[in-house]
Amino acid sequence: MSLSVPLEAARRRTFAIISHPDAGKTTLTEHLLLAGGAIRAAGAVRARGETRRTRSDWMKIEQERGISVTASVMTFDHTGLMFNLLDTPGHEDFSEDTYRTLTAADAAVMVLDAAKGIEPQTLKLFEVCRLRDIPILTFINKMDREAQDPFELLDEIGSKLALDPAPLYWPAGSGSRFKGVLDLRTDRFTPYVRNADGETHDSIAFRGNAISQYLDPTEVEEVSDGAELVLGASKTFDPKAFLEGHMTPVFFGSALRHFGVEELLAGLGAFAPPPKEVAASRAAKDTHVAPGETEVTGFVFKVQANMDPNHRDRIAMLRLCSGRFTRGMKLKVQNTGRQISVNSPIMFFAADRELAEEAFAGDVIGIPNHGVLRVGDSLSETGTLKFQGLPNFAPEILRRVRIKDPLKAKHLKKALEGLAEEGVTQLFRPSIGADFIVGAVGQLQFEVMADRLSNEYQLDVLFEAAPFAEARWVTGSRADIEDFSGKHRNAMAEDIDGLPVFMAKSSWEIGYVTERFPGVTFQRTRERG
Repeated sequence: MSLSVPLEAARRRTFAIISHPDAGKTTLTEHLLLAGGAIRAAGAVRARGETRRTRSDWMKIEQERGISVTASVMTFDHTGLMFNLLDTPGHEDFSEDTYRTLTAADAAVMVLDAAKGIEPQTLKLFEVCRLRDIPILTFINKMDREAQDPFELLDEIGSKLALDPAPLYWPAGSGSRFKGVLDLRTDRFTPYVRNADGETHDSIAFRGNAISQYLDPTEVEEVSDGAELVLGASKTFDPKAFLEGHMTPVFFGSALRHFGVEELLAGLGAFAPPPKEVAASRAAKDTHVAPGETEVTGFVFKVQANMDPNHRDRIAMLRLCSGRFTRGMKLKVQNTGRQISVNSPIMFFAADRELAEEAFAGDVIGIPNHGVLRVGDSLSETGTLKFQGLPNFAPEILRRVRIKDPLKAKHLKKALEGLAEEGVTQLFRPSIGADFIVGAVGQLQFEVMADRLSNEYQLDVLFEAAPFAEARWVTGSRADIEDFSGKHRNAMAEDIDGLPVFMAKSSWEIGYVTERFPGVTFQRTRERG
């Protein structure tokens, strides 16, 4: 085995950023790229001979509304490490996309608004991380605005998340009184500089005369007392407890002012784990895939259509789990046995891309394809390895979709299938009737879908109330399913994979048919892959 494979895997840090909407996640994303040397100024990529926009929010609707509605990937090299940053949608209507993206992450940065603390969506995303044993670093953002008492914020992390907070820094004030942070490990103070272009002040000794330039004696005493209290009340940071998901190192700063971001990036490099073993099966036997193994393996966690509006492209995002991938190699899809030649793999920088000549475990590469690859597919050189599938969740809202121009009905079918293959929305074709029914977690998804159908496919659609409120996948013996389907033909549909789905008018109806048809199971989730 070549030493380069395990060594290259060991220098990868693949992490996601999670937060409630408006906590500053996208701003932090850009400033991490700035701190990593990937861009010259927040929003502008360092590129050959030109300045390009690089916001992780690359979709038109994201830029117009100032929200993230799709996961994006950004890769950069810094201090000898290769960072793969997975930006996730903050809005709860896109939680399914976030869940799948977290399957590709080895660590997560949880962004909290210093004034608001832990908000409902933060709690939901944290629970997903806990389910997947993903270690979390905490960045308390917007310290340059009025904030909660830092002790209260730490108590909230401990009580609401059952996670031991271990602050590595301690803030001097907040809002207009915010003066900087004290490193609790080195007793050095970093003064706060109000800027957004990456300029920082060097840290100084907290116990020396130089501190008087930045803090008056009362402020020095306040910071000193706070630091002494928190060191006595908090557990000392333990890397092992962090990796096991019991403890979170806490950083304070202002992403917008590029303060505390470089410390966070250094913390990611020092504490976040490299790629780890991934559970899989081969020939129906459970196994684990180590990142240093020679066979190239990976799984598709996201499919994105139309990143390039000039081409009807469809990019499958593949998280590599082992081996040294090289451009042009052949990989097999486990569930179909189909072999694909990966001749134009891409590395991502949000919507920008470049050819990937090689990649290792922990990296995310994009594979252009025309509907061959789906979310949850397992790829490997032998085609015999199957990673755990990624779930589809039953939608919470169902809408009938109608096109304003009936002559474009065929185009609508193709467009809806393309968007459904991305895994963000569900598409159902009723057994009776010609209309499609689209399912989503939240209302915003329908607005985004209408916007994308208009901008990317030039299709004007209407989303109307559907006669159904719930959807469940139907499983059981063939005879039981046929018996049930025959008696409920008006309520049966197929999903994009042709699997039977029961469309119920209410949750009461689901309970009713569950009792009447004990041989049939009505499932809220379905594993794809």
